[in-house]
Amino acid sequence: MSVRTRFAPSPTGYLHIGGARTALFNYLYARHHGGTFVLRIEDTDRERSTPESIQAILDSLKWLDLDWDEGPFFQSERFGVHREHAERLLATGRAYRCHCTAAELEARRQAAQAAGQRAAYDRTCRDRNDAPAGVPFTVRFKAPLVGETVVKDLVRGAVTFQNAELDDIILLRSDGTPTYNFCVVVDDATMAISHIIRGEDHLTNTPKQIQIYQALGAPLPEFAHVPLIHGLDRARLSKRHGATSVMAYKDLGYLPEALNNYLVRLGWSHGDQEIFSRRELIELFDLDSVGKAAGIFNPEKLDWVNFQHLKQRKPAELAALVRPLIEARGWSAGDSGWLEKVVATLQERSHTLVELVDSAAFFFVERVAIDPEAAAKQLAKAAPEVFDELRAELAAVEPWTHDAIHAGFQAVMQKRSLGLGKLAQPVRVALTGGTVSPGIFEVAELLGKDKVLARLDAALPHVGRV
Repeated sequence: MSVRTRFAPSPTGYLHIGGARTALFNYLYARHHGGTFVLRIEDTDRERSTPESIQAILDSLKWLDLDWDEGPFFQSERFGVHREHAERLLATGRAYRCHCTAAELEARRQAAQAAGQRAAYDRTCRDRNDAPAGVPFTVRFKAPLVGETVVKDLVRGAVTFQNAELDDIILLRSDGTPTYNFCVVVDDATMAISHIIRGEDHLTNTPKQIQIYQALGAPLPEFAHVPLIHGLDRARLSKRHGATSVMAYKDLGYLPEALNNYLVRLGWSHGDQEIFSRRELIELFDLDSVGKAAGIFNPEKLDWVNFQHLKQRKPAELAALVRPLIEARGWSAGDSGWLEKVVATLQERSHTLVELVDSAAFFFVERVAIDPEAAAKQLAKAAPEVFDELRAELAAVEPWTHDAIHAGFQAVMQKRSLGLGKLAQPVRVALTGGTVSPGIFEVAELLGKDKVLARLDAALPHVGRV
């Protein structure tokens, strides 16, 4: 059997983390088995579906590099196909027209609830022979009344539903538009989808859909209902747990390969391995390693995973990614070669691209704001004459290289019998505004001679002011 998977989001908002993981699982399963990954936009909710949401979904999938093989198909463009299949079910007696009004249905629902009964459709029109002229109708599925429907789930095992507990669901509304449970079956059947991988919140829809497949005489796909994603409090992931939009994570400075790596581990595992390349994920991913327990979204773990991937990137690649972030703050990012060197000093100190840019701010601004606490701890206790001597040594350095700068520091340290920390820390505060930075000689070389001398001069009023 040729493997064909699909991702079928509803364009009623941004692509959230749970949806992205569903897309990822479908993508990886198709790629692992040499199959086809289909993208279908389920835009049947006319009031809530928007072009902006469609574009947001496409942008998110492209950023995650989840390239689809077919589509995007739009469900709203397939209504003719859906109606044709509804007519087939009517003709074979597996569906019927329901003329009950919304008011009648609501009254019966309330009566059933008052009597302590299940508020399901009472099948008034199931065996009705008359067809009132000019009265609107819906098309309902004539579900089996006895027996059971078994979902043979690739993740959860066999799940049994009693047919007596299932409704005669609406297939076509009174305006002729199809409903979700009908659309999805017709589309998956006509697109020859072989494996349906989706969240476990869809599991209760599956027996209804299986019955429609059987009524249409269509082959059943394999089903895999994957666990949901929860927050650290074990509640279903929501906005209160932090960002849930895929593109929000791009804006926060995460790498797409890191987000994919993190999401795939929310429900799937391969031994104790945590960090995966795209090639490894395609090679290793399969449904037999997807667990039943909910994945717990831990922002700190995501930071760690992103840190690992960020370290593996080439400085030139990271420089290209951070340049627009730097320029968005109104700073000049300099030439590519210099920016790559700046990035190289910070990429093993940063968890995200935004954090890298934050840490590199002192490279791009003309004047640094010196942290008062750092000034009190380091500059105030330094000797002005030592700063003067270092400035004189550095002013004479030619060419301005790491080793020559180091030699200038060494000359002052030997003359004053100082350890590197006693000199480097106050100078670090003067050059960067704080006490944490890459190596002081690297920082000085990349800042350039003029900027280093200017910052030493600007820091002098704080030196020796105990």
